[in-house]
Amino acid sequence: MARVKGGTVTRARRKKILKMAEGYFGSKHLLFKTAKEQVCHSLRYAYNSRRLVKRDYRKLWIKRINAACRVNNISYSVFMNGLKKGGIEINRKMLSEIAIADPKAFTGLVETSKKALAK
Repeated sequence: MARVKGGTVTRARRKKILKMAEGYFGSKHLLFKTAKEQVCHSLRYAYNSRRLVKRDYRKLWIKRINAACRVNNISYSVFMNGLKKGGIEINRKMLSEIAIADPKAFTGLVETSKKALAK
């Protein structure tokens, strides 16, 4: 059986990892073994962070809506309950944008929420 030398495949695989590790500190961008470990960790962090950023934005929107609600003398949870009972389906992202850009329109939504709760 003939001997198979895998030099080009091995080199390509290592170059790919080292290319991904560009800019890392110390030996993490120079040595294949440490670079591979760090790239694996980095990919895992990137995967997790893509999910965490969605949570962070939702928290931010809720904080903005709550702040605008407090200005109009209503709590966030009561406001959202009133919107749901009033049949208004606006997502939190749009509510926070309305609260920032057009406070008068947000005040109108608060009034609608209060009326729905009064019924």
